[in-house]
Amino acid sequence: MAFQTKDEILHKILNMKKPECPHCKTEMTLWEVPEITFSDGLGWGTPYMFVCFNDKCSAYKEGWDNLKETTEYNASYRCINSPGTDNFEYMPVFSPMGGKGQILDNDELAIRKAYKEAMKQGFIVLTDFYISKAWDEILKMLLDPTNPPKVRLKAVDMIQELGGVEAIDPLVNHKFPFPKLQEAVDNCVKALHEKYYTKECPYCAEIIKKRAAVCKHCNKKIKNN
Repeated sequence: MAFQTKDEILHKILNMKKPECPHCKTEMTLWEVPEITFSDGLGWGTPYMFVCFNDKCSAYKEGWDNLKETTEYNASYRCINSPGTDNFEYMPVFSPMGGKGQILDNDELAIRKAYKEAMKQGFIVLTDFYISKAWDEILKMLLDPTNPPKVRLKAVDMIQELGGVEAIDPLVNHKFPFPKLQEAVDNCVKALHEKYYTKECPYCAEIIKKRAAVCKHCNKKIKNN
């Protein structure tokens, strides 16, 4: 069986007709499963499900009393369906808002589509700059917060390979919001210093030669190990 990515599975499901809840005949809602396991602990078996979020559904309304009697928990359950099957089961919820954070409505799907397109275009532009060795333009893309994180991470790799010593100051003086991106930039700065045999002056933070005995910017003596 060929492996399918989440995007491929989602595209396939979006072309399906949404099922109706067998209890209330309401069209079910597309739902992205959480990372936690369910039921027997073996997982959900699919990254997406259809769920009935109709608060007037008989299964949901009666579930509060049924679970209170059998488990003593203040909970109910929602009817769920595995896409492409006639299999309807139930998942527990502990409040009327339970599970609603994973609903994939039209607005959420539009945001994901726009983000995916931004990544695609970002990688295309990066490739063009990489081929032309325009590391300064790649640096601009890295510093631009409107670019997706994955595009910015790729830009770091390219700058480490193509960047000049002039790239160090902008990288050091810019703070990145994501720890993984900041770590990648810090490693890039170290690699660029090694590549060009440079370092920061411990007094004025200007870039100087690694073996410099006196900083050409502040004239302070530098101790070399």
